Amino acid sequence: MDQIRGSFYLPGATAVGLACVDGVVLAAERRVSYGSFVLSDRGRKVFKVTDRIGAACAGAVSDMQKVIEYLSANISLYEDTKGYPITVEGAANLLSIIMFSRRLLPYLTEVIIGGVDSKGPSLYVLDPLGSLISEKYTVVGTGTQVATSIFEREYKETITCDEGINLAIKAVETAVKRDALSGGKIDALIITKEGIREVT
Repeated sequence: MDQIRGSFYLPGATAVGLACVDGVVLAAERRVSYGSFVLSDRGRKVFKVTDRIGAACAGAVSDMQKVIEYLSANISLYEDTKGYPITVEGAANLLSIIMFSRRLLPYLTEVIIGGVDSKGPSLYVLDPLGSLISEKYTVVGTGTQVATSIFEREYKETITCDEGINLAIKAVETAVKRDALSGGKIDALIITKEGIREVT
């Protein structure tokens, strides 16, 4: 997402997600850039949303943080009202509504939502206007083309989370080597029915 669209400048990033047989893996690099200028190598782009749901984002870091904060607050209200945990699909639909409601002045971020619920692992990708697509694997950000080529060659539907974390890291590392707007350390979430494990 490194383009000038009207008066908006969207910074670069690479974030990936993949559904595995036993869970979901989300990963993203940490570089925060503005054009060719690197602002920081400490920008966190993966987020724990609930005990079984996480998100990975590309775009403006401030917008990522606000979107996830708003989503988390609305999920808490939902769960307190209903008395049971929200599903991954429910969280993705809720985020779609949040993002679509800002379509005239959108959040400058693309979001991957993934997690595990009673239906098993699932993964969704949303653009800044709230378009919602269910995927087995997905990539957002300026490193999309490079990282997607890794998934297209190596992803299989029988992949486990242990294999998936290695594939996610490989995809982000490969994108970092080719995309000057992506870089720094890689953060990852491994989400299974046991909970979320964070890896840097």
